[in-house]
Amino acid sequence: MINELRILTGWLSTSLGQRCLVEEQRLVGRVLETVFGDQLLQVGVWGSPEIFIRYARTQRSMLLDFRPQEGITIVSSASSLAVANDSVDAVVLPHTLEWTRSPHTLLREVARVLRADGYLIILCFNPTGFWGLRHLFTSRRGYPPGRRRLISENHLRDWLELLSLEVCERVRYCHTLPLERMAQLAVFTNQALTIRRLPFFSGGYCLVAQKRVYPVTMIRPAWKSRSLKAVGGLVQPNLRMVMPC
Repeated sequence: MINELRILTGWLSTSLGQRCLVEEQRLVGRVLETVFGDQLLQVGVWGSPEIFIRYARTQRSMLLDFRPQEGITIVSSASSLAVANDSVDAVVLPHTLEWTRSPHTLLREVARVLRADGYLIILCFNPTGFWGLRHLFTSRRGYPPGRRRLISENHLRDWLELLSLEVCERVRYCHTLPLERMAQLAVFTNQALTIRRLPFFSGGYCLVAQKRVYPVTMIRPAWKSRSLKAVGGLVQPNLRMVMPC
């Protein structure tokens, strides 16, 4: 585990890793500008501990990870987050789903701790295109290092929908080749053109989802309103007298 962290830290210090981090900070910071409330929770460390939570507009922020290290507020397992139900206004998952053993379980836990209308911000690497190819052909540690899997956007959307988490925004970012030691092509300097014409070059995507809780209104069956009144379990008799003709 320590060796994997060291390798990941080494990748994040490369020019490509730094470019990825800068774009992710910009995306998360822009989303968090409009997220207010009491509590923000980041699950999983990506880069330095404060890289994302420093943009929080909530009154408090917490950093949860699955291993003790400097800057961590809570140490907890992914299958049972040590956080109360409906207590968090926003959750940030910076590539956490890609290396946890059960991403479905973690998403269920996130849905549990989120308040109604709370926001979920997910960063994932793109499994298609050149980044996905490099991950596929990197035999041992995946790419970037430590990724167990790369999750497609469509699969992630399906999982979120089952948990009543409605995707309200998607942004692709880091349009570049997954090469640390080679100069990037000049076409990538025009981000708008690259996003529109070359989406398969995107290294990652960011999904923003909101927890939707719809109130349930009980509708009384029509037959109950026409039912006869009972007294002591018997039907109440009609007290009107019928006069003989």
